[in-house]
Amino acid sequence: MKKISLLKIVGFVLMFLGAVVSQAQMRVEVSGVGSNQVPIAVAAFADEEISPQLVTSIIRDDLNRSGYFKLIEVGMAISENASIDFDAWKNRGAVALVVGSVQKRGEGRFDIRYKLYDVSKSSMLSGFSMDTPNPKLRLTAHKIADDIYEKLLGLPGVFSTRVAYVTKAGSEYRLEIADADGEGVQVALTSKEPIISPIWSPDGTKVAYVSMELKKPIVYIQNLMTGQRTTVANFKGNNSSPSWSPDGSKLLVTLSKGAIAQVYSINADGSDAQRLSNSAGIDTEARYSPDGQFIYFVSDRSGGPQIYRMTASGADVKRITFKGSYNLSPRISPDGNTLVYISRREGGDQVYAMDLQTGQELKLSDTTRDESPSFAPNGRYILYATQLGRRGTLGIVSTDGKVKQKLSIQAGDIREPTWGPFMK
Repeated sequence: MKKISLLKIVGFVLMFLGAVVSQAQMRVEVSGVGSNQVPIAVAAFADEEISPQLVTSIIRDDLNRSGYFKLIEVGMAISENASIDFDAWKNRGAVALVVGSVQKRGEGRFDIRYKLYDVSKSSMLSGFSMDTPNPKLRLTAHKIADDIYEKLLGLPGVFSTRVAYVTKAGSEYRLEIADADGEGVQVALTSKEPIISPIWSPDGTKVAYVSMELKKPIVYIQNLMTGQRTTVANFKGNNSSPSWSPDGSKLLVTLSKGAIAQVYSINADGSDAQRLSNSAGIDTEARYSPDGQFIYFVSDRSGGPQIYRMTASGADVKRITFKGSYNLSPRISPDGNTLVYISRREGGDQVYAMDLQTGQELKLSDTTRDESPSFAPNGRYILYATQLGRRGTLGIVSTDGKVKQKLSIQAGDIREPTWGPFMK
């Protein structure tokens, strides 16, 4: 449990390289495919060359990156008003067809029109048009990809969501926000001291995190819309491991103000800190279940770090993990059925998933220095930090373990990822 104390309680300085971070976007590598890939043809949107962003390319990249679609070459532009020869597309093996157009509306705005056809039923499955300003063209393309994903796979797509993570450039740490594909990077905070444990608010407008800028770990909340920052926990001792309640009104934090680190709840304005855990060991890394009824956390009360569950009031503590002697970082899927965590086995730290009904485990990652897992809001993917060579990178793996992605920055390190919620 000493490592937890250093990393999450005392604020262990992350071992980043001192290279300067390139301003280039993330590099994404995809391996593996999901079960039952959907053959889909995405035709170039008619007249899309008039816009500064090629909508079709973004949609295709999103679907390809998901691992659950097999893209069929089209080779021509097809407008949403065109007559569709469904038999021809059936003969080419397509189950679905995407068509559309881009029309200029003036003053830097475009009308993006899209339709999704079910080729097997020779019918339109979905479609809409969006009046889009130039800076939002990528977002509109992501929303189209989200709609395709949901209509064909039955789960909401996450292409229009955002991720947050920490990078290190020389002696400077940065809390950065990016689109789920690594584009559109914005710097939310820079510091000469470590920034750790960022986590999104349920409404996606704020990020809570721990900063060491005052030479001790303090929990802050930063409003991403206004840039305003609030101090949430700056008690005597260490303040760490923030996580939000499902309604966004409270946070769970780890405080050592009573000598040994324990789990507390605290209002989002920093008031009314209430101790929830009560053990002779270190209790930390607490997370609410999606319904807010339970709290999953890490404790060394049994001799080594394991994952436990208690009620939201701190009662009825129950041990959850029994395989492996070192289990950290519990994360609960949006439907509450799956626990994802980092488990150390055979000398490596890897991402595991447990079915909370059956207790069955599945190893998800193929790397061995993993940390900080985070569920996508649709529950199908897990974002996590890992290390390849001596460089910190991010990984994404589907919950069935079949689709894997690596996200890296050419000349820098990237850690502490957290996947944002669906935006309204």
